This record gives sequence, structure tokens and C-alpha cells, in this order.
Amino acid sequence: MNIKIISPEKEVYQGEVTLVQLPGIDGLFEILENHAPIISVLKQGKIRLITPLKKEEIIDINSGVIECSNNNIQILIQ
Repeated sequence: MNIKIISPEKEVYQGEVTLVQLPGIDGLFEILENHAPIISVLKQGKIRLITPLKKEEIIDINSGVIECSNNNIQILIQ
């Protein structure tokens, strides 16, 4: 899956991932390959990314919005 994470100041992360774990307003949720299309609001917490090489990336956020469709994920964060 291709992911792009953007804050008002800069592009925070862009690349390929196999898993994304997100702090949704109703609790943590994960996105894997071929996930159904989704738009969701995010709360303060950590975005956890797993790359194809099994490397883990953690990004702290205050809030945000995610949109996922056709294995393309875009996240706007604050």
C-alpha cells in the first residue's frame, strides 16, 4: 500500500507499508492491503506503520483525518 502523511508544515512520511495502525475516535484500528474504502477522524495518539521490510515507524499526532481507497492512504495530521 502507498501512504502519504502530511501536516500543515510538511510532508511527514511517504512510502510503501504493509500495515497501518491508527488512533480512531472510537479506538485503535488497522488498515491492511485491499481494505475497504474508508474516511475517518483521528484523535491524539500514535500512527504505527510497518514497512515491507518489517521496519516499524511511529508518528505522534494530535488529531487528523484518514482517507483510504484502492491501497492508497492519505492522512492529514496536526
